[in-house]
Amino acid sequence: MSEQTPTVNMDKIVSLARRRGFIFPSSEIYGGLSGCWDYGPLGVELKRNVKQAWWQAMVQERDDMVGLDTSILMHPQVWVASGHLKGFSDPLVECKNCHVRWRADELSEQKCPSCGGELTEEKMFNLMFKTYAGPVESDENIVYLRPETAQGMFVNFQNVINTTRKKLPLGIAQTGKSFRNEITTGNFIFRSREFEQMEIEYFVKPGTDAEWFEYWYQERFNWYVKLGIKKEHLRLYEHPKEKLAHYARRCIDVEYLFPHGWSELEGIANRGDYDLRQHSTSSGKSLEYFDDETKEHYLPNIIEPSAGVDRSLLAFLCDAYSEEPDKDEIRAVLHLHPSLAPIKIAILPLSKKENLVACAKPVYNELRKQWAVQYDDTQSIGRRYRRQDEVGTPYCVTVDFQSLEDNRVTVRERDSMKQIRIPISTLKKTLEAKFAREDFLVVPAGGEIWKTN
Repeated sequence: MSEQTPTVNMDKIVSLARRRGFIFPSSEIYGGLSGCWDYGPLGVELKRNVKQAWWQAMVQERDDMVGLDTSILMHPQVWVASGHLKGFSDPLVECKNCHVRWRADELSEQKCPSCGGELTEEKMFNLMFKTYAGPVESDENIVYLRPETAQGMFVNFQNVINTTRKKLPLGIAQTGKSFRNEITTGNFIFRSREFEQMEIEYFVKPGTDAEWFEYWYQERFNWYVKLGIKKEHLRLYEHPKEKLAHYARRCIDVEYLFPHGWSELEGIANRGDYDLRQHSTSSGKSLEYFDDETKEHYLPNIIEPSAGVDRSLLAFLCDAYSEEPDKDEIRAVLHLHPSLAPIKIAILPLSKKENLVACAKPVYNELRKQWAVQYDDTQSIGRRYRRQDEVGTPYCVTVDFQSLEDNRVTVRERDSMKQIRIPISTLKKTLEAKFAREDFLVVPAGGEIWKTN
């Protein structure tokens, strides 16, 4: 599996993202800002859908999970207790010739990748962004932009237990922005200085942590597969004991075959009781859990599945992208899982004539109450199909002049390009059935298969 080569070129993904309004360079009119990106009209929908799919599977459909939304700025002592102020660093080297800085642990040889010049000795560089709370820039007012969402869940453990009255095992889930002053950014949105995370802190009874760790790395691997990522493009990598973080008993990464090679998509760590113990000691407040069944007080162990929204989105884009022969042309298509697609349905009137618009607009207005729907009436129908294929729209609904006579529309499926013609009165229920994975060629009363190739 590790010998595989990527199936898509990153340049094509970047071009598609820019051209179709998924992702733009931040502050582009000023030349951009390294490691920062803006999500466009389609990108923001795709990103929202990725987070919603995660939330639904990890929180909404589970009895052992609750959500949280903690602040980006936290008491500075949080980062002392967590070890971030002392140890959240990467090795930095600088070229003595061109003065470009690099992460030393990512260089294959001891010379500058840019100009071949000699490098300085390594020094550790803390990745946390520092700022000040309030109008006075003094040491006592220093605060940090959080480099992860996890600490907000640890320090709120007792609040969650006391207010939800739930028993262990119990997970706390959170999505939110984090910030790391990376020495080097790159590979599009893979490594950024501002990014969004989807993290779970799963609190379990000591002695059951090994079992739950096994459960969670498999559960998280399968989540990507269920949402359409090819299994052969995923693998599990276990960190050797000598390379584990100071808090970890075990750590397994879900890796994806990105265009730049195999890289971490999500990390699942067994953190033991390190975090609760550190914050309990540092704050002087007990974070122990009282077990009603055994009448014991103990510090729970924690299993942490930590995923990046941006990396997940990039993986979904890369895995969905395909270029396929279509007659004498090549069509670019995003085979996104329907739940992730930024546009679910496109309404395509054959022309802009008033009688067709009068037929198409009510269809559009009715469907948009339930789904993200786009109305597109510019250029030929073939070009519009291609445009929707390229952004991953699962279904196109064409309103033509015959629709004015038979009150039917043509529905086209993205992946197969097959078409059915069905009554407008059955359109909503038919689409509901197709999104529920009913065979596309099953048609309602009054409908017929229109095109199968």
